[in-house]
Amino acid sequence: MAGLVSNAKCLRPMPLDYPDWQSALADPVTDPAELCRLLGLAAELGEEAAQTAGFPLLVPRTFVARMRPGDPSDPLLLQVLPQKDEERSHPLFTPDPLGEVQASGAPGTLWKYQGRLLILAAGRCAVHCRFCFRRYFPHDQAGDSTERWERSLRQVANDPSFHEVVLSGGDPLTLSDAELDEFLGRLSRIPHVSRVRIHTRLPMVIPARVTAALIATLRRTRLTPIVVVHVNHPAEIDLAVADALGRFIDGGIPVLSQSVLLRRVNDSVEVLGALFERLVDVRVIPYYLHQLDRVAGAAHFEVPVARGIELMHQLRLELPGYAVPRYVRETPRRACKEVLA
Repeated sequence: MAGLVSNAKCLRPMPLDYPDWQSALADPVTDPAELCRLLGLAAELGEEAAQTAGFPLLVPRTFVARMRPGDPSDPLLLQVLPQKDEERSHPLFTPDPLGEVQASGAPGTLWKYQGRLLILAAGRCAVHCRFCFRRYFPHDQAGDSTERWERSLRQVANDPSFHEVVLSGGDPLTLSDAELDEFLGRLSRIPHVSRVRIHTRLPMVIPARVTAALIATLRRTRLTPIVVVHVNHPAEIDLAVADALGRFIDGGIPVLSQSVLLRRVNDSVEVLGALFERLVDVRVIPYYLHQLDRVAGAAHFEVPVARGIELMHQLRLELPGYAVPRYVRETPRRACKEVLA
């Protein structure tokens, strides 16, 4: 039975009582016209979004349910709805802003930092963020998960300098618990690897993904697991998300956060301060605030670095030190992230 999400402006059907996370993952909104109908927005907005070429709309209904009906400027909506601004070319915004295609080792792996190998463990995401720096990445060339794993595990095993493996994608938590268990089991048999880091957006958009089986899988390995969640606005952290993040932490798994500084979404002291305090309140450590990666189609999200530095200065005056992340920028071929503030 579909649940109902109601408010003063709108009563809309929204199936929030999925039997499991896989069902929610399999039932996203992919039609801009449907998204606008669900939110009570003008049909013209959906029509314009549908005509925007390139990266398609993909958003779980569990995330749509947190958007404000009737508000075309809702900060969660702006992160996922295609906009005509994406079609404007900009000389500084390119399909591969971090040079990752050139940095690839075996297909599905990226070696960018000393002692760490990044594995694109899955080619799919639960949500398409309009500012995604991998929106043009050729995930299909890396093959399916099994092919990726074989090549990646060989690369890790053959290089004793790798002490940490970072699972990214796509989103590694789109893999099943059984698939993750198999991969982590094999990775843990490589003696020089001690940590595994999982970068994910899934707990934020489909919090039911954090199952008891997932926690058990991460606890079963001898590797030290660390989860890094991508979150950009305090409205993303409702009670279900807070509970999901708490399940990791109660299971002994540290959780850090990464955010991107985005124009009209979180480029104010008030919003960023609320986000970082909310994260601390749910026991998540604010880790990085990223300057936008200059991927083609995302120029309208960019906030000037000078403004970002000013925001960080103001946040340090208002928040305890542990609640303020590092403001960083990633640059191709640089051995580490550049700390801006």
